[in-house]
Amino acid sequence: MLEGVLVDLVPYDKRFKDQDHRWWNNESVFWSGEGQRNFVSKAQVEAEHKEWYDSTEPDTGVPFGVLAKDGTPLGYFGINWIAPFSRIANLGASIGEPDYWGGGYGTDALLLLIEYCFRTLDMRKVWLGTMSINVRVIRQMEKVGFKLEALRRDAVHADGKWYDEPSYGMFREDWPGYTVMVERLGLKARPPKEG
Repeated sequence: MLEGVLVDLVPYDKRFKDQDHRWWNNESVFWSGEGQRNFVSKAQVEAEHKEWYDSTEPDTGVPFGVLAKDGTPLGYFGINWIAPFSRIANLGASIGEPDYWGGGYGTDALLLLIEYCFRTLDMRKVWLGTMSINVRVIRQMEKVGFKLEALRRDAVHADGKWYDEPSYGMFREDWPGYTVMVERLGLKARPPKEG
């Protein structure tokens, strides 16, 4: 478990898998899936879980569940894949609970994931992409220290329009550490959300 200020990153277990059907069909997948609009059944989600866990293909991904301090499962943050020889990791993220958007939960999860990549896995670089209309994530990338590295023009089709896909990267030498970033960003523990 990776312990944060607002969230913990924990194994992506049944608590999270039981929410996947709801999360894969709500607005969060549009933002994390670069414009996807899903309608998937519980059976489709379960089949995908089974295929993923039964796969004999080598998997370099590391999935984490994002757990709020009040015990609420919030979504997925993890490493989609690692290029071991180059020591580069591609990150993925989705907060499936819109009530927790904009409150620092995703930022705390991202800081924990970056720390894990650099300090535990000895990655030399992490990167991720999004779509140009995802201004919330773009602001988040920039405030935690990612730099814009590439812009694939008209690479994402969302709601009938084409959007650019910016890619952001960060090198280990640019990472000051989790504790420094929490202080710099002013992340503070807060009382549980009322439900």
